Amino acid sequence: MPELPEVETVRRGLQPVMEGALIVRLDQRRADLRFPFPPEFAARLTGRRIRAMGRRAKYLLADLDDGMVLACHLGMSGSFRIEPEGDGMPGPGVFHHPRSKDDRHDHVVFHLEGPAGRARVIYNDPRRFGYMDLMPRSALADHPWFSSLGIEPTGNSLDADELARRLAGKTAPLKAALLDQRIIAGLGNIYVCEAMWRAQLSPLKPAGRLVTKSGQARAPLRRLAADVRTVISEAIAAGGSSLRDHIQTDGTLGYFQHGFSVYDREGKTCPRSGCGDTVRRIVQSGRSTFLCPRCQKA
Repeated sequence: MPELPEVETVRRGLQPVMEGALIVRLDQRRADLRFPFPPEFAARLTGRRIRAMGRRAKYLLADLDDGMVLACHLGMSGSFRIEPEGDGMPGPGVFHHPRSKDDRHDHVVFHLEGPAGRARVIYNDPRRFGYMDLMPRSALADHPWFSSLGIEPTGNSLDADELARRLAGKTAPLKAALLDQRIIAGLGNIYVCEAMWRAQLSPLKPAGRLVTKSGQARAPLRRLAADVRTVISEAIAAGGSSLRDHIQTDGTLGYFQHGFSVYDREGKTCPRSGCGDTVRRIVQSGRSTFLCPRCQKA
């Protein structure tokens, strides 16, 4: 499933084409994806102008000129591609790997006119685990998809003091706590593994032990907060990690996977200078965790 950096990469790819554009027509080619589309979905979007393209956790958000928001989750295999119509707009990039362009999986097509010209923005989803909905911007925070989401791992909102408040008293393993979307929104398996390695913290450590009895962040937690922000920032700058289905809107891949330190590197030497141990894989709650047992003892 695409993680936050991949979704942010998609948002940045869509923004120049969709932001400020008029939805001239919307083709809805099936009644549902993972969930049914809202009633009169195509009619309610036709004629609307997209004011802004945003993101909350792993959700793409398109603010419309009538106060509504189009929220979209990519699921396991959802992707957007941009097809220009006419001149004056750059075409798709080079496809480094095959991707689905089978129109049987093109479920939603936005026909747009905007500052970048005329274009089709096509949502393709072979597995149909993605979903879309329309909701008032004023009610967004109370919507079931968003009401329980934690802080974003970008910007200044994620700091050691805030993490200490959220992790205090938690007996769950550190990795499970970091993946809990109620604590931090948008973190996934890849970047949690990478951040814990950088901070030299064991994924098995009870999360609450990073907080003092008085509720203060211990030094390792301060290190971890900074490393989470850095890992996410670097991944966004690299265009995400193109594993399995994820690919950018122009057809090119993200490249952060070439800089993985532990994720998916089982049996390889830990890259930390002076370590020399071997990256191992363990299973936590049915998911793979990659770590260096020598570096990540704390």
